Amino acid sequence: MDGNRSEGLVFRRNFNRETSENVEVRDNEIVNKDTDEEEDEYETKKTRLTLMEEILLLGLKEKEGYTSFWNDCISSGLRASILIELSLCGRIELEKAGMKKRSLLNRKVIVKNDKPTGDVLLDEALKHIKYTKPLENVQNWIDYLCGETWNPLKLKYQLKNVRQRIAKNLVEKGILTTEKQNFFLFDITTHPLIDNDVKSRLIKKIQDALLSKWINDPHKMPTRTLCLILLASASDVLENAIVLLNDDDYELAMKRVRFLNHLDFEMESVRSSPCDLHWAVFSALSP
Repeated sequence: MDGNRSEGLVFRRNFNRETSENVEVRDNEIVNKDTDEEEDEYETKKTRLTLMEEILLLGLKEKEGYTSFWNDCISSGLRASILIELSLCGRIELEKAGMKKRSLLNRKVIVKNDKPTGDVLLDEALKHIKYTKPLENVQNWIDYLCGETWNPLKLKYQLKNVRQRIAKNLVEKGILTTEKQNFFLFDITTHPLIDNDVKSRLIKKIQDALLSKWINDPHKMPTRTLCLILLASASDVLENAIVLLNDDDYELAMKRVRFLNHLDFEMESVRSSPCDLHWAVFSALSP
């Protein structure tokens, strides 16, 4: 078994080396009652981030204030984050597998609780899922929310300007700011990082989960941390959290990420609550 490494936020150098009963809404604010002590170590109520905000923050160029133009994975990763966030809030889940034991990606997404979360993006996606008949599976919902469909009747489900809307939330939380930058013949709105501590804590959370606090059983890991790691990997932004590790820790972290990515998500879903939606999302995002 791999040994534990890296107690804090470390830097790479060139040398060798939740279920719905645990969720409630108070005044339209998402509250997860199953918050692990590990999670509290990295964030306060003021800076508590959604999975979408964490993924965007990891992919954001800190000074430039925008994500890489070459990253074509973050769009689907952000929509997948929305589905998992709704699931962790107790709003949606997978339908039961049934007697035929249907696979994760053959089971439909159903609304469990249609009460608004208070987050505009989450509530817009929840509304789409609630009023869509017939029901759709996780893979289709990721595609529809991205606008990736040949069916013109499904284009209405596309969530538009997702990155900008998430960035606006981070501006309101005092983590990003808003600027205008000139790109050749046009101006674009950018959102440079102004609260480095929040991103540092986010990076430390990922590094600790993969090194000093590694648990060799995904069911014993904090669910949000597991989701964050796999979503960041699928969104091609996880590298930004571990690239500055020393060589030995970097290789160990990547080995553990590969372990998580190569899990049999069908089998893992059987070990947990059978309607947990995040396993289906992981399966949809897997190569």
